[in-house]
Amino acid sequence: QVQLVESGGGLVQAGGSLRLSCAASGRTLSSRYSMGWFRQAPGKEREFVAAVNWSGDSTSYADSVKGRFTISRDNAKNTAHLQMNSLKPEDTAVYYCAVDRTNGLNIQRQRYDYWAQGTQVTVSS
Repeated sequence: QVQLVESGGGLVQAGGSLRLSCAASGRTLSSRYSMGWFRQAPGKEREFVAAVNWSGDSTSYADSVKGRFTISRDNAKNTAHLQMNSLKPEDTAVYYCAVDRTNGLNIQRQRYDYWAQGTQVTVSS
């Protein structure tokens, strides 16, 4: 079984920063995999935020977060990070990290195989 443990959410004022972390564990992840984040605000669908491939040399970002968010990973720790700067109230959502066993940079939720429990990010104006 594969488990993803997510942390780093919280309450921050507009313009502030947060860093989310997602640690993967389990014997199932024997091959290279990509990691990504989705977010879901109340009353909205879960949407793609960012993804990074196994080697860390390829990333993808939603237009709404480009230039403000940075995704990275440390494979020695099986961990990915999402650095969120210049946060806006519209970034408020539950953020979910996920694993894609195909090592793609998919924006579709259905392409991801494992999901974390989610962490709340709230940005006040």
